[in-house]
Parts: sequence; structure tokens; C-alpha cells
Amino acid sequence: MVAGETSGDLLASRLLSGLRPQLPDAHMHGIGGPHMAQYGFVSDFPMEKLSVRGLFEVLAHYRELKGIQNGLRDQLLQERPAVFVGVDAPDFNLGLEAQLKDAGIPTVHFIGPSIWAWRGGRIKKIQRSVSHMLVIFPFEEEIYRAAGVPATYVGHPLAQIIPMAPDRDAACRELGLDPTRHVVAILPGSRMSELKYNAVAFVAAAKLLLQRDPHLQIVAPMAGETRHRYFHELIAQAGLQDVPMLITDGQSHRALAAADAVMVASGTASLEVALFKKPMVIAYKMMRASWHVLRHMAYQPWIGLPNILAREFLVPELLQDAATPQALADALWGQLEDQAHRERLHQRFVDMHHTLLRDTAGESAQAVMNVIAAGKSKSK
Repeated sequence: MVAGETSGDLLASRLLSGLRPQLPDAHMHGIGGPHMAQYGFVSDFPMEKLSVRGLFEVLAHYRELKGIQNGLRDQLLQERPAVFVGVDAPDFNLGLEAQLKDAGIPTVHFIGPSIWAWRGGRIKKIQRSVSHMLVIFPFEEEIYRAAGVPATYVGHPLAQIIPMAPDRDAACRELGLDPTRHVVAILPGSRMSELKYNAVAFVAAAKLLLQRDPHLQIVAPMAGETRHRYFHELIAQAGLQDVPMLITDGQSHRALAAADAVMVASGTASLEVALFKKPMVIAYKMMRASWHVLRHMAYQPWIGLPNILAREFLVPELLQDAATPQALADALWGQLEDQAHRERLHQRFVDMHHTLLRDTAGESAQAVMNVIAAGKSKSK
């Protein structure tokens, strides 16, 4: 298995939770993180090496990434595992899967690339690379099947993990926050590159919000010690080290449960916020050259998963130059203050949660077991 970032590690762990009881003695290895390790998964390379986003950012790390990909490929071709599971990270995993599939090793891809949002031409590469696709949004199953790729809708793993009615007061107490005062969570991203481009704008926006309401409580969960340290460095360089906030190692779900509104980088985290039923502002900044290329490749007007699933702008999106501290602060203040909007949003997110809720661990594990069984039949 290969997962390339924090969200992939969490999603892959749900699959492993269903798979490990059926394969108690199997050697499960590749690239992953601490959530996967809880199920006896062994990471052959540091997962952080794959956590690069953006066209030009990837190019800067191309040689290292290609070396990891080739090293893992050679190892797997010699070992011939019963199945390879690529978890998201399509730019890394699809190329690896194609080579393994050509060699007769069954391949499963968990979480289909967003071909319905951009780069639809990748469906041809998926056809060559993937034996079976596990999809997490209900509309994706038909897209892949129509293209001749076997696919199973397994629901979104986070819909099982996140409670339908989170306990805000309990989360506040666990974080040492006052439940009688508003809480704003800021999630500038789990990748180092995301922190580089988003952290300062997010914290500067938090500073502006505190000027409007000094009683606000700001919480910023960081995905591990390395990101925690880098976040401190970035805000210190920007002269924002005195902005009062609670910075936690991990505990992002606790922070979201406690929050009254959230400032979040686009990606899986925005869906997590929706599943916690919280008002939000979605923002994203990246290297300027990457932005100029990617903005012309989109098929639809939304980038945030909650808005894509709703097919409308349920929550504000502020991208690149539009994501100024003032614009972020103004948009988030609107999310905090409009009670009627908050109530409508809550119901839409409840409905979204029900749509995405399946026995993801069980159904995804069964699909992988079926692929393993089919592979054994072919080899006889």
C-alpha cells in the first residue's frame, strides 16, 4: 500500500481496520503513516517525502520521488504481493500501478482522482493502471464503470469516523477552551507546501478577527511536530508570533468539534469540516506558476469538496490573490454572525453526511479480498 499524506494515512487506516482481521498474518508494507501503523503496517519510506502538491513543486522533487517509486517498484516486482493498493496520490501511484499491473500483480486504487473536476484525460491512464477502483463519492461509480474500470462505491471513511452530532462543549473542555466563547479553528493544510503559502494569511486573518472580538479563541491543529515547528517559524518571520492561539499537535477533529467556524485549506479537510457541521471559509494559495496553469484546467466553478458535492457555493471560496487576510477575516466573520445561514448550513451538512455514510471499512476490505481471490484464480 502507498498513502502519500496525512489524509491518505487516515483513510487507508479505515481500509486496514477491515482488512487486517481477514488477513491477520499478512505482511502489509509500502508507504504510510502512524494511523496505518496501528494495524501492523510497515512503511518502507517516509510518507512525508510524497507530501508535495502543485505542478512546479513536484518538478522540484521529481528525481527524489522517481527514485522512491522505482525502488518500491523493483521491490514489489521481486516480492509479487497478492495485491497493491494505492491510496490517493494519483501522480505517484498510477504510474507505479501501471507497471505492477503489466507484470500481473492486481492493483486497487482507493479514492479516485478527481477526473470529474479536472484532468479528465487521466481516465485512460486509470484504465491501464487499475484492476479495481474504490470510490468515496456516490456519483463516481458510474463514471468509472462507463469507462470500463470496475468500481465499488464504499462511502467516505470519514463519514463513519465523525459523529453525526459532535459534542462541542466536551471538545472545548478537552482542549482547555471556554465553551461560552466563540472558537475559530484555522487549518492551513497538512503539507509543508500548503503551510508555506497559507499559514501567514490565515494567522493574519485571525489577528483581524481578534480585533473585532478580543474574546474569540483561536485553535490551530498541526499534523505532527515537523509541521508544528514550521508553522511557528512562518508566523514568527511574518511578525505574527504574538497572535494568541492554541496550537496543538494533531487533535484536528477535537478542534473542529469545538469550533464555531473554520478557516480551512481546500482538500479533504474541508469535507471533514462539513461532516462536523461547521460553517467555513475555504481558501487556497500555491506557487504562482502552478496557479496560472491549474486554474485553466478546472471543469467546474468549485474547488471545495462541500461545494462540489452540493453543486453550489454553500460556503465561500477564496483562492490565490483573493485570499487576503482582510477578505478571509470578513468572510469568516459572516459565517460566525449569520445565525439563519448557520442553521441552513447545518442541515445541508447533515444530509451530506447521511449520503456518504456506508460501512466503508467492511465494504472496501471485501472488495480488496475479491481482487486477491480473482488474482489467485488467474495464476492457477
